[in-house]
Amino acid sequence: MTSAIFDADPRDEVAQLRVPPHSAEAEQSVLGGLLIDNNAWDRVADLLTEADFYRHEHKAVYTALGRLINSNRPADVVTVFDALGDKAAEVGGLAYINSLAQSVPSASNVRRYAEIVRERSVLRQVLAKVDEAGQIVHGDGSAAEKVEKVQALFAGIEARSKAREPIGMDALMVKVIDGINAAAEGHSEVWRTGVHALDNRMLGGMRPSDLVILAARPSVGKTSLALQISRRVAMDGHPVLILSQEMAAEQLGIRTLSSAARVDMAHLQTGKLDDPEWSRLSEGVDELARLPMHVDDEPALTIRAIASKARRVRGVKLIVLDYLQLSEGDGETRTAQIGSISRGLKGLAKRLNCAVLALSQLNRKVEERPGKRPIMADLRDSGEIEQDADGIVFLWPLEEAGGTSRAVGCEVAKYRQGVVGAGVLELFGSTQTWGDSTRTLDSFDTKKRTGGFE
Repeated sequence: MTSAIFDADPRDEVAQLRVPPHSAEAEQSVLGGLLIDNNAWDRVADLLTEADFYRHEHKAVYTALGRLINSNRPADVVTVFDALGDKAAEVGGLAYINSLAQSVPSASNVRRYAEIVRERSVLRQVLAKVDEAGQIVHGDGSAAEKVEKVQALFAGIEARSKAREPIGMDALMVKVIDGINAAAEGHSEVWRTGVHALDNRMLGGMRPSDLVILAARPSVGKTSLALQISRRVAMDGHPVLILSQEMAAEQLGIRTLSSAARVDMAHLQTGKLDDPEWSRLSEGVDELARLPMHVDDEPALTIRAIASKARRVRGVKLIVLDYLQLSEGDGETRTAQIGSISRGLKGLAKRLNCAVLALSQLNRKVEERPGKRPIMADLRDSGEIEQDADGIVFLWPLEEAGGTSRAVGCEVAKYRQGVVGAGVLELFGSTQTWGDSTRTLDSFDTKKRTGGFE
């Protein structure tokens, strides 16, 4: 075997004009290594599929090897030949399979050979996607829609090209201890919500890869609470992306400014402010202008569009989606569509190492329940939300709006890295700000439920 094919640059101009990027010898070496050492399968199976092989005979042999090895049967020259059946002649028969077994002295380098095969496969996918992108560009739709589709094409290649190996417990413990030390020194990756009761239940706040659902009926205040959480995270120096599918960006801006400047939102809308309010308004604008907060109000977002927008915010740590049911998902039923959205959001949180706070509507049935306290079954359109989410927070009204504030029930009904529990928050409607309450659920519940925030 010569090294020319292994070392050939896939970007070579002449090679590109003649054949797609591939390495026949790397493919042969992977198959040869597997034939002489079936245990090597564990070193390549996480990286390669049959589609990664360029030559059709190599695809067939790799598939036969996989079937035999995964069924705990020996995979050698004879058994693979037998497993191929009618396809054996197409791959060159027993003689070619035997030549594969003799193409390498051992399976010690099989992982590197597999990496070469995979790299060439990725390059072929890129070329195919370039052609597909050209079709999209010349097809129907707006420029923005075409850009989104093209970005999604290549993002998919990136996600599949990264193989991850299991981490040993020794290396894992190093990471765990580093995290504990960081927490002890106040440097852990936990993003505060700014509401002490929630932070206590979440053991400090939201974490990377968390998908948190904030659910309530309309007009309870979930958007204003999400905005306050966003502002708190941004004030700590972490980039935030707010995707508002219901409200215009300007409406969100007024709400956020009302909270930051402590100015009545009605005064901002009418422009009738007194001198102290004008002064606080100026301070609020200056504060918000310095924060790494980004707002997008495009409606009916798909997971691809959400991912595309998130990648444009460098180092994003919190994505707020308002609200989940307004997004567009895959599936024949609305339940299936919402399920695909929640799974997509969880996957996005893991890929970007950020937290996702998704607002969600509740079913109308909660209105008929005494006290209007939500339960998991009230999550609208999909029970899969409960399964996909790391945390679920419910809000419900405890009293009618009036006065300077109103009490709102808040329950952390699920949190994988926290403590579940319920209690009372105060919503100051005029300035769209939230705070802890000294009141308890017992004072609003005739059945005397226990479980206030502690």
